[in-house]
Amino acid sequence: MMAHLYPLIENEVNPYRDNVQGKANEPITVAGLLDRAKLTLGSTYEGGKPDWTLEEIYMRLERNAPRIAIIGGSSDHPAHIMDYQTSARAAIRIWQNGGVPFYFSTPVMCDGTAQSNQGMSYSLQSRNAVAQMVVNQLEAHSYHGAFVIQGCDKQPLGVVSALAHVDRVRRNRGEAPFFATFAPAHVLEGGTIPDDVIDELEALAKKAEFEGAQDVAFDLRDTMAYILQCSSNTAFQGVFERAYERGILTKEQHKYFEMRLAVATCDGQGGVCAFNGTGNSSRHLVAGMGLVHPAVELLTDPPSQRQINAVLDSFAGMINKERYGVSNIVAANIKNAIRIHSASGGSTNLMMHIVSAMLYGGYKFSLWDLDNIHHSHPIPDLFDYSLTEGRDIYSLAMQCCSGTSRGMETLFYELIENGVPMDQDVPTVAGKTWRERLEITRSLKAVNVKDNKVILSTPRRSFSGVDVLKGNFFESAVVKISGMPTPQLDQFDDKLAFTLYYENEDDANKSLLDSSLLTTIKGQKLFPHDLLLATLKFNNELEWNRLKDATYNELFDEMAEKGTMKIAVIIAGQGPVAFGMPEMFTPMQHINANCIMKKLATIISDGRYSGVTYGAAIGHMTPEAYEGGGIGFLQTGDIVHLQLRSRRIDFIDCSQLLLGNIVHEFSSQLKEERQSLVEERKQRMKIRQKLVAASNRMYGHTDAANGVVPIAIVEDAILDYEKDLLVQETNIVNK
Repeated sequence: MMAHLYPLIENEVNPYRDNVQGKANEPITVAGLLDRAKLTLGSTYEGGKPDWTLEEIYMRLERNAPRIAIIGGSSDHPAHIMDYQTSARAAIRIWQNGGVPFYFSTPVMCDGTAQSNQGMSYSLQSRNAVAQMVVNQLEAHSYHGAFVIQGCDKQPLGVVSALAHVDRVRRNRGEAPFFATFAPAHVLEGGTIPDDVIDELEALAKKAEFEGAQDVAFDLRDTMAYILQCSSNTAFQGVFERAYERGILTKEQHKYFEMRLAVATCDGQGGVCAFNGTGNSSRHLVAGMGLVHPAVELLTDPPSQRQINAVLDSFAGMINKERYGVSNIVAANIKNAIRIHSASGGSTNLMMHIVSAMLYGGYKFSLWDLDNIHHSHPIPDLFDYSLTEGRDIYSLAMQCCSGTSRGMETLFYELIENGVPMDQDVPTVAGKTWRERLEITRSLKAVNVKDNKVILSTPRRSFSGVDVLKGNFFESAVVKISGMPTPQLDQFDDKLAFTLYYENEDDANKSLLDSSLLTTIKGQKLFPHDLLLATLKFNNELEWNRLKDATYNELFDEMAEKGTMKIAVIIAGQGPVAFGMPEMFTPMQHINANCIMKKLATIISDGRYSGVTYGAAIGHMTPEAYEGGGIGFLQTGDIVHLQLRSRRIDFIDCSQLLLGNIVHEFSSQLKEERQSLVEERKQRMKIRQKLVAASNRMYGHTDAANGVVPIAIVEDAILDYEKDLLVQETNIVNK
């Protein structure tokens, strides 16, 4: 018998040995997969004469050769267009190494496609659905390991959660550890606006200026500066709608521009979009978890056979070793992952997904554990990412492919150099610890990149990442500090803001696209004169001295123009139970694409945000409005104190404010007075909730601070993530 690279699985349990039906059913699926793989690869096939006879497949199943699932995604997501090629290469190599390859795929929702429609209520739930489906298939077909083609949005951490969970279940049953590796889809190059469209858009901007709509002209030119991607299309859409409303362009012209921009957005072979959204944040995070082989971490094209071979050959040293079980690798690397997520400006979505992965892996973990790790040592901002200056994630991938950067290994190294305590002696799927990986110093330092550095050696700022907020009317919320440039952070930090309350995202979007929104607020005096003066005195006393005798209209206009008036746009009723916790990307994009509102408004919501969202975006608020959270008691005209650097937002007693006192109080009396209003709102939430299919509503789950996972998952999560770890095969260590 020919010796193979992979050892047999050391496990008394082998359903294929003990039950003939598996050996009768599955050999044809394996042979079919390998036949298709050879056909797909054509002249690039690297191997001898096919030897995958049904008899040989039968014998491998009988002997308990490693049964390895290739887990792909659905080809209706751009990240998975080329899965057929990657899975073909993986299947051939698994067979050559003595394993038995299988293939299945999961549905993968594209958050961009689902954005601003009912589909977004299914996005977060799809993470748990993916986890369930993957667990079902791995357990039903008794697979030992997985090669995961990592895509975008909720799929990556859904699969991480599933594999960590299967590994934990297998270990609890005394079976062999479940091993896996992730191969992220290549990075999709951002699109380019066609030259003739640039000329036409510039003509439109000049027309807007001529007609007195300088704000539309400014916002249009600002949006044109970005690489073309699905998120910038939304920004264009918002500007076009404002221009249409003011008679600057026709609906036909709007649709013409929309079409020309849309078809120029994506490259034909797909990939993960070039912005640092949830897709690429997940790429960095999963790499930080030790689950990505460096050969395939950051590519500009689908991986070659040589790269796939390097990934799959590493399994030889991982199979049967408990320290390489998925749940152990995730927990052993959790501090590394959180620090890489922070330093690279990762998505707020991952604040829930990190917690989810740990809970599915059997470890007690919450948002507060994540926050403690984040703030146990300062984590500098080492990621100079830009969508307007040639430093997107595609640029980083090009640097990695050219050999001048090593991606997350470079970031890991630079964090150490900046004094951040990284866990270097923990296992990774390269079959080496981080320390062993960093011993190879070629192209390791950030200074090796001469032009358009994305990863830095000298920090942009001494702090980074997503902060967890507390307040007197809620328990937890998050804000992406790394998504706020320092001048913008200064604009909103330690400021009093009027609340502008919306019961749902649809109402907020309509209002934020209304070019007369501020005029309406002023005309209805939704923010009373005396409170405008009181907030101005706190926010900018020099301006208060200048304007204290102004009329209401003069005061309002000056505060809006100077940015001294702050507005907290409250979008409630968007939590997991109420509406599936959709992303508030679109309303935040409408604010960011409006030069006036951008300096005035923040959003506070019990919903989520897109990974590409930037600006003063506060979300994940718990408890959610549907569950009686304080956000549901707010109403337009209330005042909150934004204290972002102190990581707090507090409700202000307006009567005390008028006396010159800043009193943080969210009184029981106020809640009693507004209880009937809250109940009316909940009834409307219940009606709106029926827009989401009952089968996919998120009842029986934890809240956003606890990962939004099924209650059964958190009940079984009893391990200590700092103590119950294997770093060396013979020792459980306390890190």
